[in-house]
Amino acid sequence: MTTTRSRHRLTITGLLGPFIVLFTLTMVLPLVYAIYESVTGIQRSGAFGQGGSSPVFVGLDNYITALGASAFVASLGRVLLFAVVQVPVMIILATALALLLDAASAWGVRFFRSAYFLPYGVPGVIASILWGFLYTPGLSPLVNFGSALGLNLDFLGGGSILWSIANIVTWQYAGYNMLVIVAQLKSIDADLFEAASIDGANAWQVITRIKLPLIRPAIVLTTVFTIIGTIQLFAEPLVLKPLSSAITSSFTPNLSAYNEAFANNNYNLAAAESVLLALVACAFSFGFLKLVTRGGSPS
Repeated sequence: MTTTRSRHRLTITGLLGPFIVLFTLTMVLPLVYAIYESVTGIQRSGAFGQGGSSPVFVGLDNYITALGASAFVASLGRVLLFAVVQVPVMIILATALALLLDAASAWGVRFFRSAYFLPYGVPGVIASILWGFLYTPGLSPLVNFGSALGLNLDFLGGGSILWSIANIVTWQYAGYNMLVIVAQLKSIDADLFEAASIDGANAWQVITRIKLPLIRPAIVLTTVFTIIGTIQLFAEPLVLKPLSSAITSSFTPNLSAYNEAFANNNYNLAAAESVLLALVACAFSFGFLKLVTRGGSPS
């Protein structure tokens, strides 16, 4: 019995060991180091700081500085507004596409599934560059077409740039979320649909009373991923920044942390802003999970 237990423990250790090591190196240690950086500062000595520098413990000073900066607080509010609008649009679109593919005839499913998923294969930077051309006056056929109709389309203006970015994000990730939901749809027992048909259920009743309740775990999963990705918005505004004066160096919290670290060389404040952003992402993600599981498990 002891030998068998030892073998089981060795097997479990062998299977989990590489994951634990990789997770520690890529997730735990960077997080711990970021927290350490966020509670330290640089103390310089000598005239004009020429005597050298050393790290000192400053407690929550960096967090107070970050939360006291109106630009950083405004960037948090901006991504939260972005999430409130973009996350439901993304999930509704992905779910609708998944249901359409599930109901489509066999000959077109593979083509449209690949077509919807294709934008996800385009890196975010490249996608932003492509859409940047479509947003820029003088280059954009969309702007030219709008002008021909008497419409003044300004995709890069202060009132529209956030939603222009939302369009890029939705275009890129809706297909990925759709595939996750399609995979859950394919796992539903076909006998349920046959029984519903015998009972006289129409297509809408099958969707609302069978498909949507059974794909709820996939919808919850994709929503959590979308919330986290939306709050961490970075690549799209960074690429579009040279094209739009509405995008500042603190347009999003990630951009603000990036600017503090690599433009102002204030790594400690950048770490504090990053930790605050991580806390916001965790709060909204776990808050959403708590909300949807209040009446029971999503599975």
